Amino acid sequence: MNNPLLDFSDLPLFDQIAPHHVAPALDELLAHANAALQTVTAADFPADWLAIGRVLDVSTEKLGRAWGAVSHLNSVADTPELRAAYNAALPRVTEFWTRLGSDERLFAKYKAIDPAALNAEQRQAHHLALRNFLLGGADLQGAAKERYAQIQERQAELSQKFSENALDATDAFAYYATAQELEGVPDDVQQAAREAAQQEGKEGFKLTLKMPCYLPVMQFAQSSVLRQTLYRAYVTRASDQAAPDGAQFDNSELIQEILALRQEESQLLGYKNFAEVSVVPKMADNPQQVVAFLRDLAQKARPYAQQDVAELRAFAAEHLNLADPQAWDWPYISEKLKETRYAFSEQEVKQYFTAPRVLAGLFKIIETLFEVSIRLDHAPVWHPAVSFYRIEREGQLIGQFYLDQPARTGKRGGAWMDGVRDRWLRPDSGALQTPVAHLVCNFAQGVGDQPALLTHDDVITLFHEFGHGLHHMLTQVNERDVSGINGVEWDAVELPSQFMENFCWEWEVLRHMTAHVQTQAPLPRELFDKMTAAKNFQSGMQTLRQIEFALFDMLLHAEHDPAQDFMPLLNLVRAEVAVLQPPVWSRTAHTFSHIFAGGYAAGYYSYKWAELLSADVYAAFEETVGKDGLPNSQTGRQYRQAILEVGGSRPAMESFKAFRGREPRLDALLRHQGMAN
Repeated sequence: MNNPLLDFSDLPLFDQIAPHHVAPALDELLAHANAALQTVTAADFPADWLAIGRVLDVSTEKLGRAWGAVSHLNSVADTPELRAAYNAALPRVTEFWTRLGSDERLFAKYKAIDPAALNAEQRQAHHLALRNFLLGGADLQGAAKERYAQIQERQAELSQKFSENALDATDAFAYYATAQELEGVPDDVQQAAREAAQQEGKEGFKLTLKMPCYLPVMQFAQSSVLRQTLYRAYVTRASDQAAPDGAQFDNSELIQEILALRQEESQLLGYKNFAEVSVVPKMADNPQQVVAFLRDLAQKARPYAQQDVAELRAFAAEHLNLADPQAWDWPYISEKLKETRYAFSEQEVKQYFTAPRVLAGLFKIIETLFEVSIRLDHAPVWHPAVSFYRIEREGQLIGQFYLDQPARTGKRGGAWMDGVRDRWLRPDSGALQTPVAHLVCNFAQGVGDQPALLTHDDVITLFHEFGHGLHHMLTQVNERDVSGINGVEWDAVELPSQFMENFCWEWEVLRHMTAHVQTQAPLPRELFDKMTAAKNFQSGMQTLRQIEFALFDMLLHAEHDPAQDFMPLLNLVRAEVAVLQPPVWSRTAHTFSHIFAGGYAAGYYSYKWAELLSADVYAAFEETVGKDGLPNSQTGRQYRQAILEVGGSRPAMESFKAFRGREPRLDALLRHQGMAN
């Protein structure tokens, strides 16, 4: 009765959930879900969409929400006790979802539903459900079905262990630097490092591989030896090349087994490889189309990337006395060249982006563009740094979200959006359930009594994740399985997030979200103009870097023999695509969590694919910008209604064409990245 994971009256009770609650909650929720499955698959139960929903969907939604809360805490507040509880429960949860998705009785019940009796949203959800049954092994029989279930359970274990190793390898590293070694590193980064060392009762400055520490050291530290120390630790994390004390985190064998299981799963389902399975629910028609898209884009970007490298080499030799730059030197050279060419530094820009001011500016653009209001609200949270908000339109609640900004020990790196619950016209009560989202980042914390300072890249990340959040929260679809982000093709899911990034380069938007941390002065127009001039600095190199990841991912799942070492493939991709080759001991794939512990396997190309879509969508805003320089609210309304509000209730291409009136074109992307002819 007192288990917070079993309280579905409103929001999750994050401040009360403890590891010992996990097992008993799942005992009860899995029992209910299994009973519901037996009920709806009985011969006399009607093949009716709402009838199945009232029994099965209501039960599984509770299971999903409770497990979602546990999974979220495992990502943002990891402890040995919670990790143990999570790992103990993971096989049980995986087994249930696998069995549900491959239940031939349930599949038969869904096939018996008459689509003509459904509304448009329900028809799309029904269509996707039938497809997912096939991808979930519902047509498999006997030993094949048993093996499929074993594969799913083992993959879940391996992905979780991969993620744990990446986190633990990152958290385990510390280097205690001297003041002399940190020459050139920004004051706020040094101060945070000194405080971190003092908290441990140690001398000097504690450097870690967390991004708010690692990146500025690589960009600004004058000591090439220090940069090399951190770089080597970073690119060998969780690998066979890590320092001896990190050997227990090696992901090599996990990667090989994950790839072998994916290949076996594909063949059980009747596909040649996992890449073919992966593209079935995506916009892309087949893996070959994706590879051709990536190689075409690489060919267009390559001359610009080669020019970027030539400029870096010339600058390093002439101004930094670096005749033969190494991998750990490039971020430093890039920052110095940018400072020289554009007469500003990231450190200078950062002083104007205080986290509270940026957030206020972000909320202002969202409120203006999408005709909503955002208000601070109250909810149980998992850490004092977490804030909670509600989104309203004309006094009506539309959605709510948690915002967790700072990096900390026990919190997975990166940034992401997760759904807490979906918009749903509940079949049990008839009430409309509003959506709730998690928005998670890993920014630097404030030093002393100062607010946290964000880099411009941090600002872009914040806007990106809010794009995902808006997709989840502004939906007007009442059918849960296609509301918000649900049911959207995976290679289109980044469209709203990458679309939002564009506003970080608009003067009329930025000037409302900046104030110098000490003087409160807004960002000077002169500095903004320098930032804009530098916007496409090294865009050729950056594009090829993303294509390298995406092409490796696709070929790994389309052509690679899992029994073989994957490093030769990665080296081949780098030889084809990259203009800067890393050291032979670099092992970045060993922490490539997107494809080994996330949903992007044979799908990392989605970032570039969706970037094409988002650039074209944003071009519509550029074409209708007002005299005041602000985005046109009518265009914002059209975008909201054509793309955000419809969620996954229709194919993404239909939504794109409803907004743009045509299919997407590559020219806007190339123009935005300074690579147009």
